[in-house]
Amino acid sequence: MKVLLIDNEIQIREGLKKIIELFNFNDIVLDEADGVQNGLKKIHQFDPDIVFLDVEMDDGTGFDLLRLLQNPTFQLVFTTAHQKYAIEAFKFSAIDYLLKPVNPDEVEQTFTKALKNIRNNDLGKQLSVLMNQLSYKNENDKKIVLKDIEATYFIKVSDILYCEAEGTYTKFYFTNNEPILVSKNLKEYESMLEPLGFIRTHHSYLANHTKIKMFDKTDGGSLVLEGGLSVPVSQRKKDFVLSILEGRI
Repeated sequence: MKVLLIDNEIQIREGLKKIIELFNFNDIVLDEADGVQNGLKKIHQFDPDIVFLDVEMDDGTGFDLLRLLQNPTFQLVFTTAHQKYAIEAFKFSAIDYLLKPVNPDEVEQTFTKALKNIRNNDLGKQLSVLMNQLSYKNENDKKIVLKDIEATYFIKVSDILYCEAEGTYTKFYFTNNEPILVSKNLKEYESMLEPLGFIRTHHSYLANHTKIKMFDKTDGGSLVLEGGLSVPVSQRKKDFVLSILEGRI
């Protein structure tokens, strides 16, 4: 197993090496690079299985490096200081990341997850979602990566009707596809999708406001969506939801 650490800070590279070596995984070979150009050379020479990639480096960004690659097949983990715009993009693309200073437990968790996904060939598509998110294109073009136990899906945000909490999981419903159950909670998706016009109508529901056809006052209140599906509106959320529908906020 070949692991490449690309970071312009030597203390970060040394810290990651020490943490990974503590795991006692068999047959781990480590190499490192300190920037975009050196990192690009190492990727071609070393052919890594897992790459830990810094976002901001002296000769460019990790995104610059990725744009120079064709069909990358390694598992990717970004390392970054807190940059909200980048972290939101990572979440939409389902690409793993570590916040600096790195936490050993989080490194182990992320590394173990990457090992399990070594044969996953979805990185190219995930990077496309990532770059799309970072480029601030039309919101109708935005995509989100969703994973269930069987597959990885690349979904246009505008195709989502609503999301429903199922315990610590979230079920996504769409205009023309079967629902997808994802092992993340609704609160996490609320923080991602609310800026794109999704409304928390109830503690268990998050609805795409562009799909709302009417407010039904019967049975306590619900929103009727495209295709005739409906989501409940809680009494606590009713005034908020109606004010949005009436265009007052």
